[in-house]
Amino acid sequence: MPENASTILSRLQEGKIRFVRVVWCDNGNVIRGKAIHIDALTRQLEGGDAVAVGLSAAQQAIPVVADAVAPGSGLGPVGEVWLVPDWETLQMLPYAPGQARALGEMVKDGQPWPWCSRQFLKRMVQRASDRGLTIKAAFEPEFYLLKQRDPDILPADNLPFATTLAMDLHQEVVMAIADALSAQGMAVEQYYPESGPGQQEISVRYTDALAAADQHVVYRETVKAIAHQHGLVASFVPKLFESCAGSGCHLHLSLWEGEQNLMPNGAGGLSDTARSFTAGLLHHLPALMAITTPSPNSYRRLQPHSWSGAYAAWGMDNREAALRVPSNFSLPSPTHLELKTVDGAANPYLALGGAIAAGLDGIAQGYSLPEPVQQDPGSLSEEERGDRGIALLPRSLAESLAALEANPLLLDALGAPLAQTYLAVRRAELTAMAGMTLEAEVSLLLDRY
Repeated sequence: MPENASTILSRLQEGKIRFVRVVWCDNGNVIRGKAIHIDALTRQLEGGDAVAVGLSAAQQAIPVVADAVAPGSGLGPVGEVWLVPDWETLQMLPYAPGQARALGEMVKDGQPWPWCSRQFLKRMVQRASDRGLTIKAAFEPEFYLLKQRDPDILPADNLPFATTLAMDLHQEVVMAIADALSAQGMAVEQYYPESGPGQQEISVRYTDALAAADQHVVYRETVKAIAHQHGLVASFVPKLFESCAGSGCHLHLSLWEGEQNLMPNGAGGLSDTARSFTAGLLHHLPALMAITTPSPNSYRRLQPHSWSGAYAAWGMDNREAALRVPSNFSLPSPTHLELKTVDGAANPYLALGGAIAAGLDGIAQGYSLPEPVQQDPGSLSEEERGDRGIALLPRSLAESLAALEANPLLLDALGAPLAQTYLAVRRAELTAMAGMTLEAEVSLLLDRY
């Protein structure tokens, strides 16, 4: 029981809350929740009872394509787990008056349940802490604003990158989204219309790793809800239109020791620790992609010459490399790195936890970072790429899933139960979506993420 039960109830009563949603993100990256009525919650908190909602264990084995348990997941209709709210994440919902939200963790027999993705990220955060490191992160999602005109889904505008006219057209909905994010404790930093027609990017400030993943769940919920209130559909699907830009969800990472950012070397480059961390990401990236770009639709976006990170390479300010090290306007050395090979199909807890595991392995093994690539890798010949160790990353989910199954480091980090179920869920999606047209994929995924 939380020690501040009276404070929680006071906040809820002041906000005239009638339902508290307890929310989780499943292995298919669908955000789900169960809501507790304020009367029941009051009885539980005042009576000293544990606050939790029951879930079938099989909920973690449901693929995005169907409401049925994935074959080979290791989970089935027998078994109950408990979704316990993390009261530190409690927020009133500015877009749903009378409702609040707390992010939940899965517990069984009083212990963290091995299938819980939020607990997986906490384990990886602790793994970093054991090495004296704090991971700070931010997700940078792109999304489309769409008009639904049955049977068609149309972009909300037909304007190019960063036009002020697009800002004017979407001023009302973008302001409402930004205000709602701010009201839920997020520091909004930048906004601009992205490259695709109707595509948007609203970035938020970095924070500690767990909070960054929590923020991304809240971000997605908020954007979709407010777009709906404005008669629009918001979608984070990686590739919506064949001839338009895909939507990434770039992951920004930095390493800290106390108050010191360990990324810069003070001479315009990366520190040795940051170089090894980056090398670990590059080494494990083909397998990590099964977690960071985990939909068949993801690989429609991951193409050379599309700024999506299709090559296992890194570079300073190189948007064609999978790992970009951004320069800094006011400082001589870079302060963080950006993993571009991430998209809106990824569960943020799994994606960030997997990236931490891969980077820490680079530090532990002392991996060497190759020379930076300061040009489009796709402009090099195959021989030149081979000489420089620049590989084309997996071109399909089948390839990345096979790489994950053959990667002991990431499988061990996930733990056998979560790894088995995750692979089963994504393989079920791969099978169900085999041979689908882009239009069929979009119809299936549009409201899922």
